Amino acid sequence: MTKLQLAIDGNEANVEHRVGSNVFAFEVIKSLELLLRRYHHQVTILLSTPPVIDLPAERTGWRYQVIGPQQFWTQWGLPIYLWKERKKYDVFFTPGHYAPRFCPVPYVSSVMDTAYLEYPGQFTTHDRVQLRHWTAYSVKHAKKVIAISEFTKASIVAHYAIPEERIEVVYPAASEITSALTPTEKTQFFKRHAIFEPYFLFVGTIQPRKNLITLINAFEIFSRKLASNNLLSRTQTKIKPRQLPKLVLAGKVGWLADDILERIEHSPFKSRIILTGFVSETEKKALYQSASCNFLLGLYEGFGIPPLEAIQYGTIPVVANATSLPEVVGQAGYIVPAKNSKRLAEVMLEITNQSKKTKAIFRKLGREQAKKFDWQLSAQKTLAILKSVVNRPS
Repeated sequence: MTKLQLAIDGNEANVEHRVGSNVFAFEVIKSLELLLRRYHHQVTILLSTPPVIDLPAERTGWRYQVIGPQQFWTQWGLPIYLWKERKKYDVFFTPGHYAPRFCPVPYVSSVMDTAYLEYPGQFTTHDRVQLRHWTAYSVKHAKKVIAISEFTKASIVAHYAIPEERIEVVYPAASEITSALTPTEKTQFFKRHAIFEPYFLFVGTIQPRKNLITLINAFEIFSRKLASNNLLSRTQTKIKPRQLPKLVLAGKVGWLADDILERIEHSPFKSRIILTGFVSETEKKALYQSASCNFLLGLYEGFGIPPLEAIQYGTIPVVANATSLPEVVGQAGYIVPAKNSKRLAEVMLEITNQSKKTKAIFRKLGREQAKKFDWQLSAQKTLAILKSVVNRPS
């Protein structure tokens, strides 16, 4: 096998607190490093700052190159470096939306979604303009484009008129969290945020396109029904106040979240709506494991990792019948109309009263669905795509 020289933009992965595209970039890079141990390819991860501690360690065939300046790195420092070293590299890969203009090396770029075109009002002006123009250039000049779902692939074709054969789908997967909170740490974390079982869970950035106001409306309908009846339909047993389900929104507050925060503040059930802020991987794992279900009702999701994470920890996902989410969940959870608060409230009540047998059926379906998504499969397909664009036999 011919040895390849690969350059990878590692900036998207080179952060401590990862969400969305940061997670995709990190897991692809980590999985590629593991896969490439059996080959003799040479990989250089290009960064604007020194690598964070949990990126794969340097070894023979795997190294990091910090290049400057940090400001305007993608369109200034990176292309200058690639031009100087253009004879060294066979292919350049960016696991994010942005590739440098006038890239002298054949490259593969990635697209998470095109929400900035579908819902432009939910992005800041700076982010919207940058995503629109930089992504357009990146995908139009790439030898191949990686999309993270069939839905995203179709969106790229529709918006950029790129031939389907130039776009490959590489699915993400749920990240494996091997560590866990100790029982004492879990108790302290839950107590700090006043979280008691049972509770419904949302994991993600608090922002408009996550459709959280609809979720809050549904939770209020559900809560009013319980408050008026003060019983569960299956057991006909009165509910103590502490047993009333809560709604836990776990994630950092993003841009344009003021309407969501105001809606929570004025909710008659605001004492049972918990905002945790950013949570660590181990805290997130603990939240999934104890949740009654996980909601992701996003109006636009290029993939949707939280439903897979929920499945991984035996929690039922409830997702919107929109964009990529049915593709991710399959039969392993509830698929509901994105804006139908009444139906969502019914699902909450159904899950609250769910039998152990029904829960076991969902877990079994979840295990089967999860087999479709694996980071090593993603790395294998990514490597095959990178090799396919090299201007010489691989």
